[in-house]
Amino acid sequence: MPEHGDETIRVGHIIGAQGVRGWVKVYSDTSPRENILSYSPWKIQTGDLWQTVEINGRLQGKNVLAKLAGIEDRDQAIELAGSKIYILAEQLPKLDEGEYYWSDLIGLEVESLQAEPLGTIEMMMETGANDVMVLRGDRERLIPFVMNDVVRKIDLANKRIVVDWKPDY
Repeated sequence: MPEHGDETIRVGHIIGAQGVRGWVKVYSDTSPRENILSYSPWKIQTGDLWQTVEINGRLQGKNVLAKLAGIEDRDQAIELAGSKIYILAEQLPKLDEGEYYWSDLIGLEVESLQAEPLGTIEMMMETGANDVMVLRGDRERLIPFVMNDVVRKIDLANKRIVVDWKPDY
């Protein structure tokens, strides 16, 4: 289990085994998806069990494949299917002022310019034109993440975002 005070960020999960030598297929939440291979070690959660493993890997077609230290055969790899992959927040590159990782935004409360609560960011999604915040509140809301136009203020310390958005949109 991560040590007390270690902030972990979920970056993907293991889909299943690849081949017979202990390689696993990985679903990556990073962008681009192969960036997940830049972060070693991984903290793997399988049920209540946590383990820290060194990894190496490669992109093979559209699949991200990883070789985890200590996993030597297909049977061991299959046992990891469904395991969640985490890294420590300190493994991420530092961002410039005004830039945010999605993991920084998920869980923040969102309110309108008039201080009307709109919901909590449940997830972020990429649409091509711009990122979109998916909010859960009295109903689901999809709000474009467009700085200075829609998103007016991000207050990470108070876990709050102010947007120029009406509750009835």
